[in-house]
Amino acid sequence: MTRFRLSQQHLNLLSLCPRKFQYTYLDQLVSPVSPDDEERIAWGNQFHLLMQQHELGLPVEVLLNEDTELKRCYTEFIKVASDILTLNADASNSIFRQAEHDRILNFKDDLLVVVYDLIKAEKQQAQIFDWKTYPRPQNRHLLEQNWQTRLYLYVLVETSQYLPEQVSMTYWFVKSPQKQPPQSLYFPYTQQQHQKTYEDLTQLIDQFHHDLNLYQQGQPFPQVDLEQGYCKSCQFAIRCQRVPDELSVNELIDSENLYNIDQIQEVKIP
Repeated sequence: MTRFRLSQQHLNLLSLCPRKFQYTYLDQLVSPVSPDDEERIAWGNQFHLLMQQHELGLPVEVLLNEDTELKRCYTEFIKVASDILTLNADASNSIFRQAEHDRILNFKDDLLVVVYDLIKAEKQQAQIFDWKTYPRPQNRHLLEQNWQTRLYLYVLVETSQYLPEQVSMTYWFVKSPQKQPPQSLYFPYTQQQHQKTYEDLTQLIDQFHHDLNLYQQGQPFPQVDLEQGYCKSCQFAIRCQRVPDELSVNELIDSENLYNIDQIQEVKIP
């Protein structure tokens, strides 16, 4: 039996549309990224590299001098988040602290994989920080239910001695408009949430392997319910024969800027 490495991107896509997961990861049908999206991805990667350099105490001037917008966002972020970004400020309480920290959890027959932008562990609490290079989302509940939030918290508890109530996750939205400081969203955690995540993970991954077995016998993964409205903006709508009558093929192709830029990369299915 094949053992899969599943990240939050995989779980989000399986939850959204199993057929799109099949096309993307099993059939490896990927649309080219538009120049605008490619530029945003590059900027996000550069910011994450910058924050890793900062955490390691390495010079960052070369990176900052190449991009005035990057320098502005970094400077503003350091200013408002100095309590978590100032190195050695909490050395007496700190047990562990690392940028771009990855963890792997054995879950049933698969591996759950996470990469923390910054993890800060103390004696009585552990904090996960994640840098987002898009505007702060309007719907907090959707971000709370996103598999990144749920999986990151779950894996930390399962791979440490911390209780759920001792861990938290904070998103920082670093690309703020001019004259506006970066904003953050804080998510605490509970035992009840931890149990619910375990149950949902079990159900989702069991369903994935059920669909995978049928796929290997020639049956495609299930499609998302058409009434959900996701198909109109999906690059696979033509392949799935779900192009709305009022939407031309050219209009659909022009609308193929579909990926959440923050979810394009990370871990690939083997």
